[in-house]
Amino acid sequence: MKKILVLNSGSSSLKYQLFNVEGENYDVLAKGVADRIGIHGSFVTLKIGDNKQTKNVELPTHTEAIGEVLNMLLSGPLKSMDELSAVGHRVVHGGEIFKTSAVVNEKVIEEIEQLSELAPLHNPASAAGIRAVKKFLPDIPQVVVFDTAFHQTMEKEAFLYALPKEQYTEHKIRRYGFHGTSHAYVAGKAAELIGKKGKIITCHLGNGASITAVENGKCMDTSMGFTPLAGVVMGTRCGDIDPYIPLYIIKTQNKTPDEVNTLMNKQSGMFGLCGFSDNRDVEARYLQGEPDAVDAMNVYIHTLLRFIGGYIAVLGGVDAIVFTAGVGENGSVVRKMVVERLAYLGIKLNEENNQKRGETIEISTSDSKVRVFVIPTDEELMIAKDTMRLVF
Repeated sequence: MKKILVLNSGSSSLKYQLFNVEGENYDVLAKGVADRIGIHGSFVTLKIGDNKQTKNVELPTHTEAIGEVLNMLLSGPLKSMDELSAVGHRVVHGGEIFKTSAVVNEKVIEEIEQLSELAPLHNPASAAGIRAVKKFLPDIPQVVVFDTAFHQTMEKEAFLYALPKEQYTEHKIRRYGFHGTSHAYVAGKAAELIGKKGKIITCHLGNGASITAVENGKCMDTSMGFTPLAGVVMGTRCGDIDPYIPLYIIKTQNKTPDEVNTLMNKQSGMFGLCGFSDNRDVEARYLQGEPDAVDAMNVYIHTLLRFIGGYIAVLGGVDAIVFTAGVGENGSVVRKMVVERLAYLGIKLNEENNQKRGETIEISTSDSKVRVFVIPTDEELMIAKDTMRLVF
């Protein structure tokens, strides 16, 4: 029997789960989230069974968030950190260096940090988290699991950019895709629900967001690209834009490349359009009719539809569409707006089911031609299994 702690760092949140592993059984002893990291009003939760604790505490960075998570665990499910057997981490970008999960050593941490230029919102946070665990728990083994792995099944037609060939062969510039652990998990669950692997479009919508086309369990295309900046509009990231725009800003506004990188990654997206990056804040103001929030929401929905529609064409049809992650699982307004605009596919929204939260549920009606699900993602379970495989 072993206890595995899984840390899943997003750009503004840190989800965690503590597993008790016995044979093939992975029982969740506790779970929670450190939310709104770097945003006013941050907090940490701890849920054991039906009991939930919330601690309001300022979390300037992911390092403080991990410290608070460990303190919360010691208040209940753990008597001592000596009970922990290993820690598994989600890491966004493995580049061409990491094609599979890896046991952490100093070289691995340094390589994750070197890849930070490709994932500036995530890899630095992951590396800081790994170092924080190493500081708090210096003798515990750690494993890193990469978001890019699931998307390695894409064909060249999907992952090559139309740049001079040496940009790929020599510099490894290509579409990598992200949120792979989440897309793999919910696509598998959706396949179970529809009774076949089929053609499934998975929408991982959080502060960071990506959409993936999955056929027979394999990734065929995905919206994020060389970095997690690409694709749909996100909380603070612009998503796809005319590639000349950054060059134009540099030339005409006397900004450095680093300043433009910060602008596109941390000052754009929903935040750039309306001043709020958290979908809960945007939805509330959208429903109140605030013009900037209305514009932001409409731009967001439009980009989701562009990718969903494009992937229906890539797959040659679709059997199921899945919503997951923070916005996908909890944003009933976003789901309603997307599904209503997909009525041409023969989809009808089950209004009552769409209001439910925190459970796997079908939000399309029984007579819909395409089935639509909300499936809470479980990246943590996937990471725990890889951690066990590599360490024990």
